[in-house]
Amino acid sequence: MASPRDIRRLALLALYQLDARGESDLESIRASIEDAPRLEDYDPQFDQKNGSFKDKEYAKAIDLALAAYAGRDEADRMMQELAPEWPAHRQAAIDRAILRLGFHELIEGKTPPRAAINEAVELAKAFSTDKSPSFVNGLLSAIHKRVAASLAKDSEA
Repeated sequence: MASPRDIRRLALLALYQLDARGESDLESIRASIEDAPRLEDYDPQFDQKNGSFKDKEYAKAIDLALAAYAGRDEADRMMQELAPEWPAHRQAAIDRAILRLGFHELIEGKTPPRAAINEAVELAKAFSTDKSPSFVNGLLSAIHKRVAASLAKDSEA
């Protein structure tokens, strides 16, 4: 059985492609993550070798990617408010995908906030530049603080 970390990594690969290709090419995107050779070569933290995932695990990764993709406008808007010098169009595509996935997990509320941020940082370490983990951490932490403050304010009302 695939770990949540592996599902998240597959979702990142799908989300990266969704950003470039759009939803109309979903079957090709799914095929590409199923056929990706030796994912563990790119990220040794994969707990499971590609090709040994079950169909439902690929489906779960695609669903996660689609949910993050659907929320991209809200994610991009909030990130631009918090880091106006780094709007989505100026971010590296992989960083943008990592941030959107992290944002979705923070907003969705199924993953504890610290875990969602940490997982996004780990994705940045595995797939992006040396500076990306601190950028991802800082921006998602700021988003978490804003969301937490908003929830607290709503509960007081």
